[in-house]
Amino acid sequence: MTEPAYPQDDSNIVENRPLDDEEITPFTYQISSYGADYPVDALVQRIREGHVLVPPFQRKFVWTYNQASKFIESLLLGLPVPGIFLSKEEPSNRLLVIDGQQRLLTLQYFYQGIWQPTSREFSLHNVQRRFEGSTYGSLQPEDKRRLDDSILHATVIRQEQPSEDNSSVYYVFERLNTGGTQLLPQEIRSAIFHGEFNELLRTLNRNEAWRTVFGRPENKRMRDQELILRFFAFLYAGERYEEPLKIFLNKFMGSNRNLNRYSAAELTRVFEDTINSVRDHIGAQSIRPFGSLNAAVLDSVMVGIAKRKRTGPIQEPQRLTQAYANLSANTTFQTATLSSTASTASIANRLALATEAFAAVP
Repeated sequence: MTEPAYPQDDSNIVENRPLDDEEITPFTYQISSYGADYPVDALVQRIREGHVLVPPFQRKFVWTYNQASKFIESLLLGLPVPGIFLSKEEPSNRLLVIDGQQRLLTLQYFYQGIWQPTSREFSLHNVQRRFEGSTYGSLQPEDKRRLDDSILHATVIRQEQPSEDNSSVYYVFERLNTGGTQLLPQEIRSAIFHGEFNELLRTLNRNEAWRTVFGRPENKRMRDQELILRFFAFLYAGERYEEPLKIFLNKFMGSNRNLNRYSAAELTRVFEDTINSVRDHIGAQSIRPFGSLNAAVLDSVMVGIAKRKRTGPIQEPQRLTQAYANLSANTTFQTATLSSTASTASIANRLALATEAFAAVP
């Protein structure tokens, strides 16, 4: 069964829930912090060795060549520059960059001698004449020492309570990175909860059946990866769901960050088996009742089919089509997938109805 590729943008996904910035943030965190002054050369060395981690974030380096050159010039002139925010991760004790990514990458590129966005030599441009055209290697010895010894102040935070996740870092990151384009929740999660689970989401996002159902190309703002995360979270922890949705997904992703709860093999098998059935017997068009992909319909259908498959192989998979038709005609299901879709009641209703509808498929 071949489905057409659908246009891909954030407006093509139906989400009838409060905006994330309207959701409530918990106020029970206990966070410790301290200041640390790092010489630039030591900081670059820590980045090179992986002790300071610039997260494998999807957003590209956004500073211009002039901005980066001016930042290096400021350090060479001994001018003050903004500090950075780091988070100490347990148990590795690595420092995750929360704010300051552009500054740290600029330093890394300059010390390497390569302007990574274009793979060209990184020589200073549009700066004072004495520095114009200089690379790190060609700086005068006294200027090189001044840059090496320049201090970048860091505020290092660590979440003390609750101890089962590191979700406070999400909110710190969210509030510090508000300039320019507002980051979406999954973009922040991919930075804060980097690890094996995040890499698995990226891999599964390229699955051919998933791309047929969701659409092509991959979503630049990571909404497609968030929907895969939602499927897993509702499948394995849906009965414990409490709004807001953002916090629920944060906790689930953080708790399985290194695949210590659910293995890559299990998650891959469940996802691929489920999305193949959706593609073959539900169809991409069916989850677009009004032209746009309905995220609430998709996650509930996937959970319902996945739970049915737990009881054993489906002997008559063509019956999935009729089961979905019956489900989509249910007025309670329609309400739960079109209005306040992230509320506790709506999610409980639609997951229960989808589970019941597909459980009857022989």
